[in-house]
Amino acid sequence: MEQLITNHSELRERGFRALANALGWVNAVRFLREYDPGSGNYTEERVALLPDLSLDELTSEIERIQDGEGSFTGT
Repeated sequence: MEQLITNHSELRERGFRALANALGWVNAVRFLREYDPGSGNYTEERVALLPDLSLDELTSEIERIQDGEGSFTGT
C-alpha cells in the first residue's frame, strides 16, 4: 500500500514531477491549464449579456441571420 502524502507542498511537487515525467514539461503545463477555474460568474454574465427572448423571437432572429440580414441584434 502506498504511503499517504499529507504535506500539500510535497504532494503538488511530486504530482507535477510525475506529470512532467509522463508528458514533458510543456505538455504538463498545458494539461494543468485545462483545469483553470477561470473567474467571474457565468450565470450572472450570461443574464447580463444575452437578451431574454421567447422561443418565437429567437427562432425569428435565427431565420433573419440565416437569410443574410446581418448579425444578432437581440431585439
